[in-house]
Amino acid sequence: MSVTATAAAVRGGLTAGRIEIRQSLANAQDVLGMLFIPAVLLVVALFRRGSDIGGTSFSLGSTTLAGLLGLTLAFNGFQAVAFNLLMEREDGTLLRAKAAPNGMIAYLTSKIVHSAAMTLITTVLLLVPGLLLFDGVSLDSAGSWFTLAAVLVLGMLATMPVGAVLGSVLTSPRNIGVVMFPLLALFGVSGIFFPMTEAPEWLQWVAQLFPVYWLGLGMRAALLPDEFAAVEIGNSWRYLETFCALGAWAAIGLFLAPVVLRRMARKESGSAIEERRKAAMQ
Repeated sequence: MSVTATAAAVRGGLTAGRIEIRQSLANAQDVLGMLFIPAVLLVVALFRRGSDIGGTSFSLGSTTLAGLLGLTLAFNGFQAVAFNLLMEREDGTLLRAKAAPNGMIAYLTSKIVHSAAMTLITTVLLLVPGLLLFDGVSLDSAGSWFTLAAVLVLGMLATMPVGAVLGSVLTSPRNIGVVMFPLLALFGVSGIFFPMTEAPEWLQWVAQLFPVYWLGLGMRAALLPDEFAAVEIGNSWRYLETFCALGAWAAIGLFLAPVVLRRMARKESGSAIEERRKAAMQ
């Protein structure tokens, strides 16, 4: 595939992504979903505002807010992208993309653009009231803003292509639980809501293998006071390790996603879609 053809496919994907964003913002159900989820997550954080992390004066609500922002990145990247891809396999959207020249690259680009926009909107809806409601949560320096921006960009690139891979290997939206339950377990043990120093050492090593841990750490580094780093692994925010870990996952996902999508798309046909519909009806 030539560089010119690839660039044209990416441009087409960017255009399609912008159209999908406008459609979502014009859809009342999508807008209500974007407002409802941040509202629920803020209420969860507010209930924990009056508690402190054991042995420290740090608010559990403030750390929960940072964790929820990391969770939003991870959830939208993994589960939402996988589910959308599965739905569009069912209704034939993916089959139409396959028929276009370099259609899978354009399709993947459009999904990343749309999901990134929805993730950013949810993040803003969580972050703005969080800065006002929670003590200790702030973006009071250029370094904090840079860390937040870097974690957002790398976090989306580290999770969304992997979500596309997960959606490619499943065969039906009804199988999304195959992804959902392991993800919930991963969220629970990855320290996205609490410092991993409270966990056994073996679990600390396991958690650091996955991007979820680094998303939580990166959000805490961007939003919480430097003093809080004393309760993290290594007693620091480990900026370099965070950026390297998320960057590595991004590179792996961006390499694998087009390959897996193209392989899956080769198996797509009108008869395959019809067979899945008949199986669902039965």
